[in-house]
Amino acid sequence: MLTTLAVLQVLTIVIGVYAIATDFNLSALTSGSASTDPTASPAEGSPPVPVVTAGPVLAQLSAKSGDGPLPTKGTLTKQLASALGDGALGERVGAAVIDTATGEQLFASGADTPITPASTTKVITTTAALASLGPDARLSTRVVQGPKPATIVLVGGGDPMLAGPRAKQSGYPKQASLNTLAARTAAALKAQGVRKVTLFYDDTLFTGSPEAPGWKPNYIPDGEVAPVHALMIDEGRQNPGMRAPRVQNPPQHAADAFRGLLAKQGISVAKSVRPAKAPAGAAELGRVDSAPLYALVEHTLTRSDNDLAEALMRHVAIKEGQEASFAGGAKAVLAVLQRLGIAQNVALSDGSGLSIRNRISPNALAKAIALAGSPQHPELRAVATGMPIAGFSGTLGNGRRFVDSRSKDQVGLVRAKTGTLNHVNTLAGFATTKDGRLVTYAFMADRVPVNAEPVLDRLAAIVARS
Repeated sequence: MLTTLAVLQVLTIVIGVYAIATDFNLSALTSGSASTDPTASPAEGSPPVPVVTAGPVLAQLSAKSGDGPLPTKGTLTKQLASALGDGALGERVGAAVIDTATGEQLFASGADTPITPASTTKVITTTAALASLGPDARLSTRVVQGPKPATIVLVGGGDPMLAGPRAKQSGYPKQASLNTLAARTAAALKAQGVRKVTLFYDDTLFTGSPEAPGWKPNYIPDGEVAPVHALMIDEGRQNPGMRAPRVQNPPQHAADAFRGLLAKQGISVAKSVRPAKAPAGAAELGRVDSAPLYALVEHTLTRSDNDLAEALMRHVAIKEGQEASFAGGAKAVLAVLQRLGIAQNVALSDGSGLSIRNRISPNALAKAIALAGSPQHPELRAVATGMPIAGFSGTLGNGRRFVDSRSKDQVGLVRAKTGTLNHVNTLAGFATTKDGRLVTYAFMADRVPVNAEPVLDRLAAIVARS
C-alpha cells in the first residue's frame, strides 16, 4: 500500500507540473464534454488518493528559494500602473514594492504620500513592539498585599486578553487566566492563615483618555474596541464569545469577576471592591503571564485585534519612557521607528488604525515588512508570520478576498495585512515571485467610492506572479 501511494504521489506531481508547463485542461483528456453525473465515492477501505498541491508550486521556484532574480521592472510597472488606474480605487492612491533582500524599490507611485492606513497601522505598532520589548516579553497580571492587613490589590498589567471566568480557551495563543490567578492568590492567603479580605484593584499602568482622537462614537457600542484600560478581562466583552456589547468599566468588571472567583476558592471578600494604587514594593500573592509577545503579535495581525494593538502601543510607551497614553504611545512608536530608519511619513493617533487621523506612507509600510523578512532583524519575524494568508486565514480568509478571476490563482501564496474603514482600503504584505524572490508591497487608497478590495487583491497577485 505504501509503495502504491508513493507511485500515485509521484505521478500526480508529474501531471501537475506538466499541466502548468503545457497549459492543458482536463477536458482535453476526454473525447467529449465532461459528465455532469455524480461520481461514486471510493469503496470503503480503499487507499486514499493523495492530494498534492506543493509539487507544482515548488517546481516553479529556483533551486535556492528567496534568492531568485528580481522581477522585470518594465513589465511589473506596466501591469501595476494599469491596475492602479481602476476607478474603484478613487482619487488618492499610493503604492510601493520593495525587494526584501536589498531594499531596492521595484515600483513606486505616490509611495511617500501619507495615507489613512486603517488596520495596516498594526504593522507599524507590532514592529515597534517587537523592536522595543523583544519577542519573548510577557504581560503580567498580579495580586499583591494591600496597604493594610487582610487587604489585597488586583494589579492590571495591560493584558486585554486575560481570560475571565466564562471564557472558553481553545485558540492561539493561550491566554492567561483569571481563574488561575484566583487559585494562586487563594493558596497564598490560606498559607498565611487569611480567609477574609478586602479587595482593591489598580488600573493605573495606563493613563489618559480610554478613547483615541479620531475614533467614531459607534466604535465601542458596536464592539470594534473596548475603552483602553490596563485591567480588563476578555477584551472588555460582556460575553467572551460575542463581539458586542463591551462593558463600560472594564477594570471594575474584571475586579468583580475576581471577587467571585476568590469566593469559590474559599476566600471571603468584602462586598465593596474599589480602585486603589498598589503599595510600592508590595509582596506578590499571585501572578499570571500572557503568551510571549511574538505570539501576541501574530494574533494581533491575523485577527486584526484592535484591543491588543492598543495595549501593545502603550507597553512600547512604558518601555521607551513615555506616558502610557495615546499621545505617549505615538511618540514612543515613532522613536522606535526612527531607530529602525522607517519613521518618515508616519503620524499616529492610535495603535489599531481605527483613528481616521492616522497617516502612513506605502513606503513606510513596505519597509517595515521588509525588515521583518530580513536576516538582520530576527526579532521582527512575527510580523511576517502573523500576516493573514490569502484565502485561508484571518481577514484574508473570510471568503470575500482573492475570489476574483484575476487574483484567485494566488490563494495560499500571498500574505498581507488588510485595512478597512469607510472609504479606506489598504493592503500591505509580502509574496514570493515566480522565480523565488521575496518582495514586500503596500497598496493604499483613502478616497474609495465604494469598495476597492478586489483591485488591491489584483495588485498583490500581479506582484506575486511577477
